[in-house]
Amino acid sequence: QQQPQLHAEPLPAAVLLQDGRTAARRRPAAGFAAHLQSLKTEHAFWMSGEATLGAADGTLLNRYWDDRCTPREESWREDVLTADAAKTVTGRSPADVWRDLRAGAESGWDFSGRWCADPADIATIETTALAPVDLNALLAGLENAIALGAARSGDTTTAHAFEARATARCQQLQTRFWRADAGHFADLNWRDAADPRPLTAAALVPLYLGLATQAQADAMAAQVQRHLLGANGLLTTALTTGQQWDAPNGWAPLQWMAAQGLLRYGHLAQARDIATRWCASVHRVYLATGRLLEKYDVAEDKPGGGGEYETQDGFGWTNGVFVAFKDGLLSP
Repeated sequence: QQQPQLHAEPLPAAVLLQDGRTAARRRPAAGFAAHLQSLKTEHAFWMSGEATLGAADGTLLNRYWDDRCTPREESWREDVLTADAAKTVTGRSPADVWRDLRAGAESGWDFSGRWCADPADIATIETTALAPVDLNALLAGLENAIALGAARSGDTTTAHAFEARATARCQQLQTRFWRADAGHFADLNWRDAADPRPLTAAALVPLYLGLATQAQADAMAAQVQRHLLGANGLLTTALTTGQQWDAPNGWAPLQWMAAQGLLRYGHLAQARDIATRWCASVHRVYLATGRLLEKYDVAEDKPGGGGEYETQDGFGWTNGVFVAFKDGLLSP
């Protein structure tokens, strides 16, 4: 699984997005140059093949894609049954359904009503028809990181080229990915731009990367408060489908990006509220079970459920986000 593009996040080019002087102090120039090349390699991967979509103005956007159109090896039986159901419901070919299932798995959000024409029916999955808002925001962040890193390295040609890419993609995010009628960012249906895609926690990624306007961020904060804030943190979506990347589940990376994004635009109290609810629930479930988990039910103090496999113990991102919240937003 490729999953959302987070390659730039731990690297010095990403640090440059917020404070170039900090990056310069922390990393030697030689090491930075090596990281910059890896960012460019990652970007080249995404901009090749069927993962790209061309906007009318020439801007390239991205989607999840798999060149294979067969059932997933790890879920062969489930995918065959889904394709059989899809043929009855929509008349689609099994090959198209299997590619969309593979693309949904590539997203890391496997699965969610977010990817489906009918959120309640996985047989209507249409992942490859969608340009995901979080993926495209993360790629804009990557393009900004490369531009800033190239400028620091003295490569003005590359810097200008990637700055232009990032600006064009950001303009698309602020217009075509913005649902003014609903006050939130959403995925873009490439085949039907009028399709009103639902609010999900992925809509907060543009805030996390500083790509929203202040007015958009304020509207997003209101929508989060109204539709995504659960008793124990941020809902993944407001959809109740039985899939693991929908309500009532919450996931640590989404809590982190939401809180940091809201904080970036001045919504400190709301960011702290999300962090407080999440950490308190993680702690209560730990006291009850002795475990830290990959996902949680944010409506009740219990492990998250749904999806194709049992909830996993561990768990790296839960551990990391819990500690980071305690050391940051929730520190005395």
